[in-house]
Amino acid sequence: MTKQLAYVIVTPHSLLKSRTGGIISRLIARTGLDLVGARMFAPSSELAGQFAQATAASSDPGDRRIQAMIHDYILNNVGPDRKTGHRRRAMMLLFKGEEAIRKILSVAGHITPGRSGGETIRDTFGDLIIGEDGEVKHFEPAVLVAPNSLDAEVKLKLWARYSDSDGGVLENVVSYPAEHRPQRTLVLIKPENFRFPTGRPGNMIDFFSRTGLFIVAIKVHRMSVAQAMEFYGPVLEVLKTKLVDSVAARAKPHLEKEFGFTLSAEMESKLGQLLCPVFGEHHFGNIVRFMAGRSPAECPPEQREQPGSEKCIAIVYEGIESVRKIREVLGPTDPSKAPPGSIRREFGSSMMVNAAHASDSPENAQREMGIIKIGENNFRQVVQEFYGSA
Repeated sequence: MTKQLAYVIVTPHSLLKSRTGGIISRLIARTGLDLVGARMFAPSSELAGQFAQATAASSDPGDRRIQAMIHDYILNNVGPDRKTGHRRRAMMLLFKGEEAIRKILSVAGHITPGRSGGETIRDTFGDLIIGEDGEVKHFEPAVLVAPNSLDAEVKLKLWARYSDSDGGVLENVVSYPAEHRPQRTLVLIKPENFRFPTGRPGNMIDFFSRTGLFIVAIKVHRMSVAQAMEFYGPVLEVLKTKLVDSVAARAKPHLEKEFGFTLSAEMESKLGQLLCPVFGEHHFGNIVRFMAGRSPAECPPEQREQPGSEKCIAIVYEGIESVRKIREVLGPTDPSKAPPGSIRREFGSSMMVNAAHASDSPENAQREMGIIKIGENNFRQVVQEFYGSA
């Protein structure tokens, strides 16, 4: 069966109400599809207008009244505010797999008046209220999806054309009091969360939403060996020099048992100094392998810049004290020491397999964003590779 490429647009209202995590969780867990792309947009009036027009001209044989409502919704709620000109945030997600469009539509749900259950995304997060006079009083679709493959192709090519001018790392999309200075911080939802389709990535985004911060960039990223080496480079020196006592303490009982004599304190110290650099290099290689799929020793130098085999989601959060707030929700590196209710306590299992990474300072956030090229437009690349030039 031929694979399809399907899109989901998380609406500005859903983003504002921090419903993003719940939506992503359902999409991944209930469709079993591969999340292959993600990009934040601040749609211009031109993109919103063309998208609305394409919706009105859709080949979908469904309810034309609903299509007209979506057309008006896009113009009024996805494009810039007509009074202020302020652009709104929208998130575009790309899913690939067999029957991707049907599966996405099934989980997203149809727009139907009077639905009160929670079976679909729109049942839970959307609203359609019609008054006794038959007029629409409130309409919020929660997500926008394609009804068929032709519609998906037309609209994905449209958004791909605007993906540089209207998408990427968003600027000036959130207003702050004059006395406040917002920060930006990077979060990586690590590869162990993508071994099989699960709601974990979305559930973690739900945890991060407690901070009240705003998502201004998102990217599905496959870290190269070179990127992993640079990203975790500061850790290598710590591993090689700061763990002398720990390495010696771990090695000492094994050697004493093997050789049948006791090591003096001086010998134990020398043992740590001898083994710690070797241990550091070995452990660093494991970290790189975990994030990129291969350790430096396993990867020929000419292949180190190639995208790795492991997938993660990179997200940039913006707001007041974003670094501190994100790290408090994440919890300490060791999940066993993380407090209840933190991400690493709930989802981590070891010092390495600890669910997610978060920058520890605004300066490191900038460094890490640069390494993984957070603004890189691999959204357009996925669309172009699937359909040809968009």
